[in-house]
Amino acid sequence: MAALNRISPCLWFDDQAEEAARFYVGVFPNSRITQITRFGEAGHEIHRQAPGSVMVAAFELDGQPFTALNGGPAFRFTEAVSFQVWCDTQEEVDHYWERLSEGGDPLAQQCGWLKDRFGLSWQVIPRAVMEWLSGPDTARAERVMNAILQMKRLDLAAIRQAADGA
Repeated sequence: MAALNRISPCLWFDDQAEEAARFYVGVFPNSRITQITRFGEAGHEIHRQAPGSVMVAAFELDGQPFTALNGGPAFRFTEAVSFQVWCDTQEEVDHYWERLSEGGDPLAQQCGWLKDRFGLSWQVIPRAVMEWLSGPDTARAERVMNAILQMKRLDLAAIRQAADGA
């Protein structure tokens, strides 16, 4: 098992932990499943999962450790928590947007946010956007924000034009 980081996300799934882990490692480079743990007989009266079924899928996305837990249907993801994917190019934005949104909720797409097929929210963001939004030029930040508010998938060229006042 890989060394544990002090802090890493644990994602609660009904029974799709391994499927989700395999999907996510297929989206991000330098990613892998590091361990699959299965339910045994112990605790069956509590967890009600079949012995041998996946309990936890541990995985890394571009070196960041994650845990996917099959905890049952008690909890669902909400937009209150999302993962940000920082991109340097439009090609990266397009890749992550297309892959992560496959089978997801098209109605939950706005301003670079999307919801994947497991209900998990992601923000696919060009790095330059934060520079333009947080810089000292408030008029530039306003133009950038107005451009972003009109988009689902972020368009780096269009946002750059707004930042430049074009």
